[in-house]
Amino acid sequence: MDEQRARGAGPPQWWRHGPPGLHRWVDEQQSTRWPWRSTALLTFFVLAGSNYAAHQQTGERAALDPFARALLLVGSVLLLWRLRHPVAVVFGTAAAAMIYLGAGYPYGPVFLTVALACFSAVVAGHRRAAWAAVGMLWAGHVLVGHWLYRWLPPSGDSAASWAPEGVIATWVVAIVALSELARARREQWGRERAERAQAARRRADEERLRIARELHDVLAHSISVINVQAGVGLALLDTDPEQARTALTTIKAASKEALGEVRQVLDTLRTPGEAPRAPAPGLDRLSELVEQAASAGLTVDVEGEPPRLAPGTDLAAFRIVQEALTNVVRHSVSRHARVHVDHDRRTLRLRVDDDGPATGADAGGSGNGLAGMRERAAALGGTIEAGPRTDGGFRVLAVLPLKAKAEEDDR
Repeated sequence: MDEQRARGAGPPQWWRHGPPGLHRWVDEQQSTRWPWRSTALLTFFVLAGSNYAAHQQTGERAALDPFARALLLVGSVLLLWRLRHPVAVVFGTAAAAMIYLGAGYPYGPVFLTVALACFSAVVAGHRRAAWAAVGMLWAGHVLVGHWLYRWLPPSGDSAASWAPEGVIATWVVAIVALSELARARREQWGRERAERAQAARRRADEERLRIARELHDVLAHSISVINVQAGVGLALLDTDPEQARTALTTIKAASKEALGEVRQVLDTLRTPGEAPRAPAPGLDRLSELVEQAASAGLTVDVEGEPPRLAPGTDLAAFRIVQEALTNVVRHSVSRHARVHVDHDRRTLRLRVDDDGPATGADAGGSGNGLAGMRERAAALGGTIEAGPRTDGGFRVLAVLPLKAKAEEDDR
């Protein structure tokens, strides 16, 4: 519903991110390929349009001759370099158009070459050069029409009216304004594309960290149980085969559970966006953690009843308790731990205590357990405090909001 509401509000997608296909056009403009097709089409249009204008302005302007057609062709062919050398092209097309008009040849689509060159220069960031070239063309047209016409063809020509100059000035301003608008929109679309790419990378990083935390919590807990039971089985294999058999049974059950949870995580990677086949664990499975800890020789007392939690908060709470008990099994001499669950209207408090002292051995751990717990809590807007107690034990205290920070941000 929120996504539909977001789609229905505000300007359409094409206005925010550009019309369909425009990014491909922009990429082509930024590339080093030669714009043959557009240049050939414009050249044909300029030559044909100027030839038509010459027939319409017979007697008013000089007839098209090879020199006039050469100027039109030069001004159009220069556009082939508009992506590589926009400054030189905008001045070259302006000079060709000014010579063409100064020679008294008929008005026509000769200004289109200057308009396209100006557009390319402004979009490429050469704004002053484009303004200077267009201003030079307009100033040259004013000089020719009101002063130099006496010495330039066609013979017997009179001074031009000032009204057309205002029209031409308006067209110049419109061309420059359109070019500036295109440049601004292009820069905005570029920023938005970069922001979307950065957001996609950030989401990928967050997903990778989430999967890494999930795999660490699953494997660290199960392998710790397997490690302890393997040691028990080896020690009792000759003296107490029945107890060794019990240890092996525990190893089999722990490894099976670990394989199932790892398979669930991998299935999520293979089919992104689909709902998981099995429900995510939560605090309603605290009894299973107690049983697993008991199989590793750790007695766990649970105090308090967990409230009804959102799935994300429930999973984070379960993993935090699981990791805390795993650390007790791996790093503490104590064989007794206490889990206290408390909550009010806004927060959930989880406290895991053991009586210590620490073994001083890492037991093959990577040291990422506490970091993973803190990341889980921070993702929900909560906190983790972990450290030795004054009486020699160790405590992990997690404070999680009942309303996750991500849900509040969505609203």
